[in-house]
Amino acid sequence: MIPLSSPYLRRSNSTRRIMRLVLLSLLPGIAVYAALIGPALLIQILLASLAALGFEFAVFFLRKRPARAALTDHSALVSAWLIALTFPPLSPWWLTITGVFFAIVITKQLYGGLGQNPFNPAMVAFAVCIIAFPALMSQWPAMSLSLSLPEQLELIFGFAPRLDALTSATPLDVIKTVLQKTAGITHGTVQELLMSQNLYGTFAGRGWEWVATAYLVGGVFLLIMGVITWHVPLAFIASMTLIALVFWIIDPSRFSAPLFHLFSGGSMLGAFFIATDPVSGCATPRGKIIFGIGAGLLAYLIRVFGVFPDGIAFSILLMNLCAPLLDSMSQPAVFGSRPQVRVPGEKTP
Repeated sequence: MIPLSSPYLRRSNSTRRIMRLVLLSLLPGIAVYAALIGPALLIQILLASLAALGFEFAVFFLRKRPARAALTDHSALVSAWLIALTFPPLSPWWLTITGVFFAIVITKQLYGGLGQNPFNPAMVAFAVCIIAFPALMSQWPAMSLSLSLPEQLELIFGFAPRLDALTSATPLDVIKTVLQKTAGITHGTVQELLMSQNLYGTFAGRGWEWVATAYLVGGVFLLIMGVITWHVPLAFIASMTLIALVFWIIDPSRFSAPLFHLFSGGSMLGAFFIATDPVSGCATPRGKIIFGIGAGLLAYLIRVFGVFPDGIAFSILLMNLCAPLLDSMSQPAVFGSRPQVRVPGEKTP
């Protein structure tokens, strides 16, 4: 039956439904990641989820506002899952909770809650912790590491001393440190260097390539379901591919191939799940494209020439700063009107 009043086109989208679909689309990546690393990832997700809901409830309680709607819209869980996926899986429990605190309390609730935060909460959590605790945020376990559940619990909750032997350099770490120290000395390509250290898989970092592929599958699911649009992911991937291709052609002994950059680190997670945040990102189609291009370029430049091995978090936060300006400069013309072209020297009526 057609409604008698507008709007005539209705959609059943709601915040709760969208957040549920985002959580569902993260499951392939979580499954592959947990299969490679172990149950530590699932422990971190549970810990981050409980902390996010607890902080959300505490803020609403202090503000004397009902917290039921906020606790059931799943937005806090999305931030918590992204934090758990971007932090090292063997991080101590307090580091994960610290990141969640900055994401939920500082970045989200102090700005007014869902829909008011100018920055992506999960990326603020990552940026704060990697600056404050760089050593802990660099302790990534080797993909071949085999630890039992009790051993992983001991490492996460601090019942046993943390062992440096359990951690290994990621492919991005090797490119950042080894290649910079041996610039002009080593011979061969980046791929050959990573293969010599048993860090290269089929087309990217060993193990990480399959995690990134699973994120890609989840991102395509979001596109099919209409949760996100193609503008940001395509612009992000295209810009990173283009700039990586240019540098790789110039000097393959120092710069890795585009496919390596797309499927290593947090590229796919950033392209489909972080840069597409509707609150801290752009709203206009042209603004989204510019946002994605800028995020992809900055992520590559920080990753290759900056201090940190991966630049996804900082590139997203920098583009969050530009989002209001991009939206204001890319507003489409009002339906039914013509853009006004002003002739130089002509007086405005």
